[in-house]
Amino acid sequence: MPSEVEDIEIEEKKGNELFPVFLKLQNFNTLLVGAGNVGLEKLEAMLANSPNAAITIVADRVLERINSLTNQYPQLQIHQRVFQSSDLENKELVVLATDNYELHKEIHQLCKERGILLNVADTPDLCDFYLGSIVKKGNLKIAISTNGKSPTIAKRIKEVLNENIPNEIDESLENINKLRDKLSGDFTEKVKKLNEITAGLVTKDDAATGNITPKKLSFIIWSIVVVFCAILFVTLYERDPEFNSFVNNVNPEFYKFLAAGFVFAMIDGAIGMSYGVTTTTFSLSMGIPPASASTGVHISEILSNGIAGWMHYKMGNVNKKLFKLLVIAGIIGAVTGAYLLSSLEHYSHYTKPIISIYTFCLGVLILRKAFLAQQRAKKKVKTKKITKIKPLGFFGGFIDAVGGGGWGTIVLSSLIAGGRHARFSLGSVKLSRFFIALMSSLTFITMLDNLHWYVVSGLVLGSAIASPIAAKVSNKISAKSIMVAVGVIVILASSKNIVGFIMTIFKL
Repeated sequence: MPSEVEDIEIEEKKGNELFPVFLKLQNFNTLLVGAGNVGLEKLEAMLANSPNAAITIVADRVLERINSLTNQYPQLQIHQRVFQSSDLENKELVVLATDNYELHKEIHQLCKERGILLNVADTPDLCDFYLGSIVKKGNLKIAISTNGKSPTIAKRIKEVLNENIPNEIDESLENINKLRDKLSGDFTEKVKKLNEITAGLVTKDDAATGNITPKKLSFIIWSIVVVFCAILFVTLYERDPEFNSFVNNVNPEFYKFLAAGFVFAMIDGAIGMSYGVTTTTFSLSMGIPPASASTGVHISEILSNGIAGWMHYKMGNVNKKLFKLLVIAGIIGAVTGAYLLSSLEHYSHYTKPIISIYTFCLGVLILRKAFLAQQRAKKKVKTKKITKIKPLGFFGGFIDAVGGGGWGTIVLSSLIAGGRHARFSLGSVKLSRFFIALMSSLTFITMLDNLHWYVVSGLVLGSAIASPIAAKVSNKISAKSIMVAVGVIVILASSKNIVGFIMTIFKL
């Protein structure tokens, strides 16, 4: 005979022996006994997954919420009375949700005699099946079971999957379904072709599907950065006297912008935004014209956003369709904004207060986000997914170039508030930002004669030093506290510039 220890080892190897099935509940006659809070939870779970399920409810006490559900689901039948054995006639599934254990045992015996499948709330020993936690993303449905050990763990796993599986997965399912209908050949041949096409979803080598791998993307980004820097250095050293002078004699102001680039990059690493608005506000307060300030921001962001975008792509955080829509419209908007601002550089004493008003408004927006984020999370308000991506990308790119920042604050905030998945929105926005910063910088460099290179180089070097450090310390600082501090600083600095302009007018 096996020892007690061997018995335990055999049982551990067996694990969860439940056989998972997905029932078409609308084809069954279901009985729910009990209409209190637990009964409501069971009923809502069944209707959420099978809205056309025919369910009969028997209970001596019925919650008003359950009565109101009959308006939305007319197939529901409610009998407010005690259970009778005749209630089991023509029933194929039974769910018990009362606090009467003796009644549960009685109904369990009746169901066994009649071959009816039974689920009993919080009583695994009497159950023929469990109602597991469900993750639903369009046509994709995942059922989670802990073999009745811990519904709480099942709910936590459900939360993780809901957060990390994008809603866009349903689009992939639809596309694969359409492709399957178009494939020719027998069943074996179709399966082979589908396996080849979908292999890129689980392997690192996407060559078979024609997608750009993280390795290729890294090569592209670094190649662009290296070529851009080489051409920029050679061209400006020969043609720009100020740049030539800067290379040979470092401006003392360089160190101020070096420190500023470091601090603002640390802030951006902690909360994922505000580098542009804080840097632009600081540059304006130091007397830098708006176009030159925006140039410094965008050139310094090329490398940092290229690295960040590549990392997000490597981790699978980029929605390719969303990225394409954002980057094309964003580049058009950014180049337009950069061209317009550069053309008005000689009128910087007029454009500076306008940009300061813009940064002031962004400061208010940052403060508002800091105080409303937790409230929105608690309410869990469902919002309609934003679909006008191209106009949002164009507007964000244009405003970002004109104001020296705002791409993350405007575009990322709008995507998340519009129901888009936060992680995929962040990855797509970061990657598209690299190309937008690159094109904005090229436009500014082409249009402007004086670029204040001590500003640009200080910000580039400062932000580059801060980037790896910010990633490590970001989780140790309260994002809300940082956002409040940033909002207050931006508002005060912008107000200083606005007041200074008003004082100048009155003196005139």
